[in-house]
Amino acid sequence: MKKIGILFLFSLIAAAYAGLSVAAQAGQSSQAASPPAQTPRLALPTLEQAAWHDLELGMFIHFAPNTWQDQEYDDLSTPLAKINPAQLDTDQWVRVAESMGAKYIIFVAKHVGGFCWWQTETTDYSVKSIPWRGGKADVMAMLAESCRGMKLGVYISPADRKHGADVGGRCKTPAEQTRYNAIYRQQLTELLSRYGELIEVWFDGSCIIDVGDLLKKYVPKAMIFQGPQATIRWVGNEDGIAPYPAWNSLPLAAAKSGVATAAESRPDGDAWMPLECDARFRNTWFWNTKNANTLKSVDQLMDMYYKSVGRGAVLLLNHTPDPTGLIPEADAKRAAEFGAEVQRRFGKSTAETSGQGETIELDLGKARIVDHIITMEDIRQGERVRAYTIEALTDGVWREIVKGTAVGHKKIDRFTPVKTSKIWFRTLSSAGAPIIRKLAVYGPAK
Repeated sequence: MKKIGILFLFSLIAAAYAGLSVAAQAGQSSQAASPPAQTPRLALPTLEQAAWHDLELGMFIHFAPNTWQDQEYDDLSTPLAKINPAQLDTDQWVRVAESMGAKYIIFVAKHVGGFCWWQTETTDYSVKSIPWRGGKADVMAMLAESCRGMKLGVYISPADRKHGADVGGRCKTPAEQTRYNAIYRQQLTELLSRYGELIEVWFDGSCIIDVGDLLKKYVPKAMIFQGPQATIRWVGNEDGIAPYPAWNSLPLAAAKSGVATAAESRPDGDAWMPLECDARFRNTWFWNTKNANTLKSVDQLMDMYYKSVGRGAVLLLNHTPDPTGLIPEADAKRAAEFGAEVQRRFGKSTAETSGQGETIELDLGKARIVDHIITMEDIRQGERVRAYTIEALTDGVWREIVKGTAVGHKKIDRFTPVKTSKIWFRTLSSAGAPIIRKLAVYGPAK
């Protein structure tokens, strides 16, 4: 009995260490459920990471002097007197996000040009120096107020052309670096401390400035994109597409780099760091006068959805307010059409179940036509399934309809419609006993 007890205790300690591996870097809450004693050591998400997975779809908002320049990077050429987004309506932004099914918004409060959309004390290159609302407006505050029921995150570029900081916040001389470090830390403190709880903080291009103490103090539960404290990863492209398989774990050394992508994914990695797939509604991050015809179709957006959310990643879709401050009507309409299509296909399952073990059977009650299957693991216990097959009972015979490797948070399989009364999910290879949170089938959308 003592020997069994010692082995059980050791397994709990090992599991806890795996769950803490990445979260300890960010100083965030790191509670994670421990797997059974017979399960090999697996990387585990923190409770905050697991909850973030469930968001599945977010909305990016890029808005800066670039919007008035027809280009992606602010060259500091636009007179601040010309920046007057008189119709800016953050309630409209949130309505667009809700219409497409987004659960969170990431606002670009400062892009690489250095212009700040909040009432910062660090620079005059900000909203307080433009004519709109007499320089008294604070877009971050307005958006925080609009986000009732919508989670909010912030993008604050470490690069800053106005203050001579390059990618990651790197300056040319030690003296300039010291000066900018103080500016950036104050900007970050303002954003993290004034606007309530934040779901995510974006350090695009990583961050060489020491901000770990600020993250721990103000946003210990937030997801961090890039930098030494990163808890999520960039997928590695701007197409909204994750590779398959898209394993959530990776080597701890890669996780600590702050710039890991899907390329570092390993099924047996010792750190958990999920993938965020950022992508654009148009072909640019910022609005311009020349690309209305590049607005993605619903089919293109759905293909992106299948290859991101449907591969276990989180999709972050960008919108571009125009100089009035509103998201263009055509873009808003397309967002709603996309959200409606997701609901049409996946709003209600034909049948669903859950279970543990190598095989799970789903009885549909009677023969029905189905063409999609969603499988979700209980990732709080680790990503266990390494290979699987799904079979359908048709005319009294079990026939394979799909097969795959990773399941993770969510795997969406689509296939030629088949009439069946039972579905059989069978794990071919796993690390420990599979725990399937959801196995759901869907018929052709009507």
